[in-house]
Amino acid sequence: MDADRRSALVAQYEAGPAVLEAAVEGLSDAELDHRPSDGGWTPREVVHHVADSEMTSAIRLRRLIAEDEPLIVGYDGDEFARRLHYADRPIEPALAAVAAARATTAQILRGLTDAEWARTGTHSESGPYGVEGWLEIYAVHCDEHADQIRRALAGSG
Repeated sequence: MDADRRSALVAQYEAGPAVLEAAVEGLSDAELDHRPSDGGWTPREVVHHVADSEMTSAIRLRRLIAEDEPLIVGYDGDEFARRLHYADRPIEPALAAVAAARATTAQILRGLTDAEWARTGTHSESGPYGVEGWLEIYAVHCDEHADQIRRALAGSG
């Protein structure tokens, strides 16, 4: 991955919290709790998923940089949603967690050397997992879930 591509992805990563916040801005509790026709997560559940995923991903990145060949362990998002009561919690703290995780992580990303960008580990579910691949996944994470929220509210799942 060249420096221009990295910079563009880091900028998209930094913009993610505002994209997610815009997707839920002004929604009523009824809208936040609207279950899409495909039975997927409600907008409220999506926001909590993003928060947990972003906090987890921030630690994953730190481990990739600070540890030699770390094992990055996956988790069951549906179990997190159920056991961590996504459906019953207000979203404001989750939105703040997304913003904080991304702000602190962006500081790290902006200072990485080429050698640090090349660091890798192994993901328990997908195999080889590196810093650049991490960025490709998480740069679009908020955008993808903001789209998921808009589709759920539009009734198309």
